Amino acid sequence: MTSALQPRECRVTKKPQKKYGFFLRVEEDTAGHVIRNVGHNSPAERAGLRDGDRVLRVNGVFVDKEEHAQVVEIVRSSGNSVVLLVLDDASYEKAQKEGVNLEELGQKASTGQQQEQQCPPSMANRGTTGAPQPRLCYLVKEETGYGFSLKSTEGQKGLFIVEISPQGAAAKAGVQNNDRLIEINGKNVENDTHEEVVEKVKKSENHVMFLLSNEETDSYFTSQKMSLSKENASLRLLPLKPRLIEIEKGKSGYGFYLRMEQNTGDHIIKDVDSGSPAATAGLKDNDIVVAVNGEQVHGLDHESVVGRIKQSEERTSLLVVDKETDSMYKLAQISPFSYYYKAQDSTPAQMEERVELHIEQKVNHKPRICKMVKGPNGFGFSLNMIKNKPGLFITEVQSQGPAGRAGVENNDFLVEVNGVNVTDESYDKVVARIKSSGDRLTLLVCSRDAYRYFQGQNIPITASMADSDTSEPPAHTENHPSEPERNSPEPRERADSSSSSQSAASTRADDDNSDDTKL
Repeated sequence: MTSALQPRECRVTKKPQKKYGFFLRVEEDTAGHVIRNVGHNSPAERAGLRDGDRVLRVNGVFVDKEEHAQVVEIVRSSGNSVVLLVLDDASYEKAQKEGVNLEELGQKASTGQQQEQQCPPSMANRGTTGAPQPRLCYLVKEETGYGFSLKSTEGQKGLFIVEISPQGAAAKAGVQNNDRLIEINGKNVENDTHEEVVEKVKKSENHVMFLLSNEETDSYFTSQKMSLSKENASLRLLPLKPRLIEIEKGKSGYGFYLRMEQNTGDHIIKDVDSGSPAATAGLKDNDIVVAVNGEQVHGLDHESVVGRIKQSEERTSLLVVDKETDSMYKLAQISPFSYYYKAQDSTPAQMEERVELHIEQKVNHKPRICKMVKGPNGFGFSLNMIKNKPGLFITEVQSQGPAGRAGVENNDFLVEVNGVNVTDESYDKVVARIKSSGDRLTLLVCSRDAYRYFQGQNIPITASMADSDTSEPPAHTENHPSEPERNSPEPRERADSSSSSQSAASTRADDDNSDDTKL
């Protein structure tokens, strides 16, 4: 059954700072990791990659069932050369229908490839600076263990990682053969014995953080007379990232409580109101605040953090982590702010190199035409703008109001009003257009992700991109806020019975001596 299925091994080699010349995607209703947009005369085309190919293995590691982000990271960490085992579109679909074991398919072809990939590629340890860097790798133990062995080399400091299982925890974390082990869970182990290192790994139970180097990195740091440490490590292989949440203030504030835990000093998000600006932006209960508007909050008291949030008139930016992410960074003994700082410090040219593999996961970039008839109390949405930035955003959409029924969603970017492009118009002029439209209103809107996509591709957003809509807008009889209006620059606070009605924010005290402030 498998004889007719012939996977192809494609070795793609590019020049430093150049691209491979293909997109790697996950697409809706299409199985597998798909090769798209193979550039003419690109390294990918010369290596034999074709549009629609499915990637089965990367550098000998079977990836068909892996998360797409993990596959992208394996390719990126390969430096200037990567070996892909692929199957053409028709053969992959046939294998899916016939229940072929894709892991067994082409396994023989990948054996030699695994051996050839044992030496770390020259760019594997390079971060956004272009210079070699040590790497932090977070390993999650599997049923078969971590999937590597340790060896010592006479005349060389430290222990080296060898015999990496192609699909094991170490390989998935970005560990490579002959990596030198520098730290375990933030503690230096270069002078530890083999037995001491093994014992430290065992004590880590199901998770362990390695700081690793390779021959190229060792040579570079020695020549620069620099010491290897987590402070100058690349963090890009860490699977859990801090989240940057940008929240636009609503009429009743942001919609969450901020609590400081007295025993840890952490500033915790609590009681995120459903449908609030905070919830819409992606803030979640028990998120831990790392930074407010680009400034770290570690070591600050509760009032200081609240004050920083309130300094923003119409919006605030929070860098947060969930508890799992917080635990991972604490295991490495580094701040999540380090990841954000290093990501922000990348130059445009370096960023281009990092994102040359485009991940497209079931994203609908089409704008939407939304037709509505005014209800007794308006269209049922508010209009918002970001100070000193172009564009208007829709907020506080009433789910059963005219706008909600027409398909308008919170945080949609407003493109057209009644067929007129308003992306460069002032707030007051757009509101006037909406008021002058009478009882019927047609909006062209798109999601923020779609807006960023079109802006990045320099593609103007027009109604012709949307699905055609010849239906009549639904009539509406619900009671909702009247005309679109600018969100108030000051929040209307939710006050507890114990707090003063004149206070700037409601504060509550719980039995655990933790202060909560409504924002």
